[in-house]
Amino acid sequence: MPLYTYLHPETEELIDVVQRMKDVHIYVDSEGTEWKRVFTPANFSVDGNLNSISSSREFVEKTKDKNYSQGDLQDISKEASDKREKQMGKDPVKRKWFKEYAEQRRGRKHPSDPSRYTS
Repeated sequence: MPLYTYLHPETEELIDVVQRMKDVHIYVDSEGTEWKRVFTPANFSVDGNLNSISSSREFVEKTKDKNYSQGDLQDISKEASDKREKQMGKDPVKRKWFKEYAEQRRGRKHPSDPSRYTS
């Protein structure tokens, strides 16, 4: 059942009340004071925010059972990487992957690794 927020007219105290959608949305406390209903913006999410992915495990959790194509997954991964890079200056997930790539190949760096061209 949904929560409805009410404001006490004198003390300005807020309270959340569980009510059915079909109920009359009026709240009267034990002292007989009728509280005013507060309307707030809806808080909901559709499929979560795929751009807030901060790890490979989180990527798997947010994209499993969605029937995305390989191209869709690559696009989502790229968008998440770009957003992390914009927010943090560097993408820690991408840097970790480049580091692991080089470790597995005896120091040879990935062609897309920007540190490949620096000494």
